[in-house]
Amino acid sequence: MSKKSNPLTNPSDHDTMRDEYDFSNAQRGVTAARYAEGANVVVIDPEVLDVFPDGNAINEALRALAPVIRKQGKQQNV
Repeated sequence: MSKKSNPLTNPSDHDTMRDEYDFSNAQRGVTAARYAEGANVVVIDPEVLDVFPDGNAINEALRALAPVIRKQGKQQNV
């Protein structure tokens, strides 16, 4: 049975942090509650970013479109 190396203690992973990264004021777990609620990451194609510049714009459009898609789904199942 092979023993897996721990990436936190693996010597080859030491000193790989860039000097410009400063986590001295970081707080552990500040986004954990939001992440636990559920998160999906979606990559938006650059050619539609003029229409959907941020997550709020995307969610607003999807909320408006969702009832139409749900209705189509119900009609196809009949």
